[in-house]
Amino acid sequence: MGTPKMRVLLIVGFASLLLAGCASNEPEDTNPDIVSDVDGPGDMTQAKEKIAPPKPMVKGERLVVPTGSGGDMSYEMLQGVFYFDFDQAIVKRAGHTELNKHARALAADRMFRVRLEGHADERGTREYNLALGERRANAIRAYLVAQGVSSSQLEVISYGEEKPISGGHSESTWSQNRRVEIVYR
Repeated sequence: MGTPKMRVLLIVGFASLLLAGCASNEPEDTNPDIVSDVDGPGDMTQAKEKIAPPKPMVKGERLVVPTGSGGDMSYEMLQGVFYFDFDQAIVKRAGHTELNKHARALAADRMFRVRLEGHADERGTREYNLALGERRANAIRAYLVAQGVSSSQLEVISYGEEKPISGGHSESTWSQNRRVEIVYR
């Protein structure tokens, strides 16, 4: 008589109960960055936000990196000038520590781009000084690449003797002009 209809109704009713029992009444987590330290039910007085660790940033054309941790956070502006001996394109050991800081920041954030500007003092021909400035900038580039920096982040340019820091004609002023500057863009 009504047995097949009764079975269909029972199956539909059972499926409805099964699906209703699987539904969750918990609200969806709309802010996953909030971590709560809850002592008891409903106690949100100690809710804390996860804060991403500070990242290096470019200020002007220089790189500023975070130092310290937690409440003792401070920032350091990295030195961007590296000096060379007369007629040399060898990176001095004294600059390695600072270059390593640049390398860590550049390798950690592939969005950073830098221009390595090579310079020379006024001694030598214009062409020779342009080539020397380029060799110096390439020496810094090779050091950074060896530390894990992508070569696509680095641009090399030489100004030779065209942009001196100091205009004197003595060894002390010439030594200031034999340099590579790291300029963040």
